[in-house]
Amino acid sequence: MIHVTKPISNFIEPAVVSSRSVYHIVVAAFCALLLISNVSAVKLIDFGGPFITDGGALLFPLTYVLGDVLAEVYGLRAARRTILLGFAISLTATLSFYLVQMTPAQSDWGLQDSYENILGFVWRIVLASMCGYLVGQFLNAFVMVKLKERFGTGRLWVRLIGSTIVGEAADTMVFCTVAFAGVLSASDLWSYITVGFLWKVGIETVMLPVTYRVIKYVKKREAIQDVVPISAR
Repeated sequence: MIHVTKPISNFIEPAVVSSRSVYHIVVAAFCALLLISNVSAVKLIDFGGPFITDGGALLFPLTYVLGDVLAEVYGLRAARRTILLGFAISLTATLSFYLVQMTPAQSDWGLQDSYENILGFVWRIVLASMCGYLVGQFLNAFVMVKLKERFGTGRLWVRLIGSTIVGEAADTMVFCTVAFAGVLSASDLWSYITVGFLWKVGIETVMLPVTYRVIKYVKKREAIQDVVPISAR
């Protein structure tokens, strides 16, 4: 068992991370969902009328669920580390896609254009995603912890929904603008932003019972006490 000698968070007491800890599983799932969402976001989905979104919207909201788990259970510092790790992994993937794209294709392989059309566009998507992601996820974790300072260990639903509204609003606005400004008309872009925000917040709301259970399970599994933030005492 490895004992963490420094606090994982700026606000909670030191936690113990053992070989049976689920912390690394949560981090791995967070990074995997982020990477899959970045690639999936290349495709725009039109459900008819004003309902326009992208493929990344299917899974990306779950990163906020896991981000809430990290911030609530392990603290702000652990959440920040995971956010930066996700950023590094996405950047590495994008560089890899680009290097593969630049290599000469085998003469009988006729999919070079298709590869470039999908993964070649990932550069702009990842730039947009990373800008929105860093702003949104940092705000989500920050608000989550600050609300815990304000309300103590109770009212978990306020922390979950409040942090998501702030984080997703910033994330969606930045991502949609950087990724698709000039690609979509102004009306379609605004619809894209609105639908994306409502969808993501809706997913978080629907997932509240699951998030509650996951947080409770992880705290019990890690033997972490639910403490009031130090600055609130």
